[in-house]
Amino acid sequence: MPSRRIDIIDGRTALDAVRAADAAGSTPQRTDLATAVRYLLQLLDEKAPGNSVEVRVPPFGAVQVIQGPRHTRGTPPNVVEMDAATWIALATGAEAWTDAETAGRIAASGTRASLVDVLPLRP
Repeated sequence: MPSRRIDIIDGRTALDAVRAADAAGSTPQRTDLATAVRYLLQLLDEKAPGNSVEVRVPPFGAVQVIQGPRHTRGTPPNVVEMDAATWIALATGAEAWTDAETAGRIAASGTRASLVDVLPLRP
């Protein structure tokens, strides 16, 4: 989790900027994309606190969530990784988990590596 909490106004502003760029068919600003990803990871951590699943959205952030066995060293047993666009689509409800997983846009390993029960976040 990022050390600095992202203010709701900053998070929503960045998310709106990313959505506007996508709607216009352009590439969002990297700072907006990074802030939007981190804000949504922060919301996920608030909704499903825990340490059993690590969600990675390189290069912008990672968070450990979901109640269960705690992981302390090395690679966690349950890892979910995806790109920023996929994460934003899943977190906001623009895409379903199963659709992104079937399309190969989610790399998930481990028996608990699914966020289907906690997404979308609907920020």
